[in-house]
Amino acid sequence: MEFKGNTHEYLRLERITSENCSIVKDKIESGLTMLWMTADDNRLKIDGKDYVFQNNEVICLTEFHHTEVQEVTSMRMVRFNRPFFCIIDHDSEVGCRGILFFGASQLPVFRIPETELEKFDILWKMFSIEMQSKDDLQIEMLQMMLKRLLILCTRLYKEQRQLAPLEKNNLELVREFNFLVESHFKTRHTVADYAELLHRSPKTLSNLFARVSPKTPLQIINERKMLEARRLLRYTDQAVSEIAFSIGYEDVQTFSRFFKTQEGLSPSAFREQI
Repeated sequence: MEFKGNTHEYLRLERITSENCSIVKDKIESGLTMLWMTADDNRLKIDGKDYVFQNNEVICLTEFHHTEVQEVTSMRMVRFNRPFFCIIDHDSEVGCRGILFFGASQLPVFRIPETELEKFDILWKMFSIEMQSKDDLQIEMLQMMLKRLLILCTRLYKEQRQLAPLEKNNLELVREFNFLVESHFKTRHTVADYAELLHRSPKTLSNLFARVSPKTPLQIINERKMLEARRLLRYTDQAVSEIAFSIGYEDVQTFSRFFKTQEGLSPSAFREQI
């Protein structure tokens, strides 16, 4: 089921099986995708890494994720673009920026518990019914359904990642750091860079992430750079020097040393291995 508005708004709801699973890897400009597993053993390769997702797990993808379908049993897909609903402009309403989407290098995955499953099932049915409406209020109703879905998912993700107990200002700091890394990782490579943008000290960021994450702020920055480097080495034919420059390194030797420290082999060897 697809909705297409007069000003390029796009929304798609689909039940995915082995017969139509090629839809998953399709891309739309500024597209965001949520995949809700409705059976066990759904196998996807995302950015070169193999995943097996089980029943009632949900993953959130952006247009920048490279997704390859290996085996699909059953899942539900919600895909929308920025003209339909911009999560940045509506962040105060849904609060999913830097958590479900644009959360630096981490793939957002969470599980719908049995106690919450009825809410999601009812919402999916209402969503499906509204997709078939043709009146002037259809887009507003669909946006309302999507906001409800994003809010429910954000709540669960925060609970399961132990972010819910954080004070509001600390949670906002984590979200904003994640989003800023996603936005500036090509030009800003140090914790001090992001501390300056957030009007905090590097020590404040380090102390906060020590409480809520197994990774330091610098690890998050480095992992985001590495994710981009691996994507470009795997999915493009750009020279290593071009990739180094695109990620903010002025010389290929510095980039190669960084890559080898993180990956254990040089960029060229990584590409040859693939």
